[in-house]
Amino acid sequence: MLRRLLVTLRPPVLSRPLGLLRSLRSPVSFRLLVPLGLLAACAACASTPGGAAEPASGASGASGGKKTLTLGFSAWPGWFPWQVAEERGLFAKNGLDVELKYFDSYTDSLTALATGNVDANSQTLNDTIASVSGGAKQTIVLVNDNSTGNDQIIARSGISTVADLRGRIVAAEQGTVDHYLLLLALRKAGLTEKDVTFKALPTDAAAAAFKAGQVDAVGVFAPFTTTALELPGSAAIATSKDFPGAVPDHLVVAASLVAERPQEVQALVKTWFETLEWIAANKTAATAIMAKRAGVSEADYASYDAGTTIFSLEDNLAAFEPGDTGDHLGHQAALIARFLVDSGLADTEPSLEGLFEPKFVRSLKP
Repeated sequence: MLRRLLVTLRPPVLSRPLGLLRSLRSPVSFRLLVPLGLLAACAACASTPGGAAEPASGASGASGGKKTLTLGFSAWPGWFPWQVAEERGLFAKNGLDVELKYFDSYTDSLTALATGNVDANSQTLNDTIASVSGGAKQTIVLVNDNSTGNDQIIARSGISTVADLRGRIVAAEQGTVDHYLLLLALRKAGLTEKDVTFKALPTDAAAAAFKAGQVDAVGVFAPFTTTALELPGSAAIATSKDFPGAVPDHLVVAASLVAERPQEVQALVKTWFETLEWIAANKTAATAIMAKRAGVSEADYASYDAGTTIFSLEDNLAAFEPGDTGDHLGHQAALIARFLVDSGLADTEPSLEGLFEPKFVRSLKP
């Protein structure tokens, strides 16, 4: 199963690799942290479900001299529409030769973009900032969604608030978005990670351990929330809904793709919105496609709707505008950058210059 982690390409920028931070669960690339020094060695880790190393991006496609655009995504409700785009032929409709790569490990997808083994990837704002802080050249061109409940801290019966976690065993994947959510929730409750016993486990294993009663609480994201909530009496005590705008998800591309192949980036963004239109008009068929890719029932998949707020074109246009609320990407990015420093995960705030490129969504404005 895959995991939404954060790749932290952070050499000197981060004081120490999140993944190596004792119990400090590395939210730095809030879905995973991989020390920059390991990125080159991990280039071969970027893999498809079969686990084979990926070829370098930009290879010529089967259709003559047209280059294939490689697009990565992993298990998250806001990214499954890409599967619909492929199965309905919407990439080809817009003149794109796309190789869609599904990663069982979200971490591998982050590494793949950071090492140039895919041209574009679906990843969080947190992870992207972490990658950029480590020297990666990446650009956010589209907001897929905002997590509005599908990232959760779930606790067993008898634990009803985050404050009740003091002295308890809490599992999550170190460096993942839900590790980040845990840190945010603890801070809001006046606690720190030192007040709990943190158990670092892969997301699927964390959900299974919680279901088996081996830990008191767990941080997971959909579809792993379904597994965790199978423990009788369990309930979510904190979710991404409690932290508006903290977990936005994006289409992120290599900066070189924007510079060298802007027409393809534009077509990719256009395809996304056409896919959303098709899904809206064919809800049942679309849910079947996405549930199959997620490995869950259609009923379970439908239950994720409220927890993932898909961004329309209008939502995208507003998000890219300057502003001082959680609805504005620039503001949210500044909060995340500051959080890295305040949490001791970075020595200085990473530069956000050039991180956002709104021209592709703006060109679609009626």
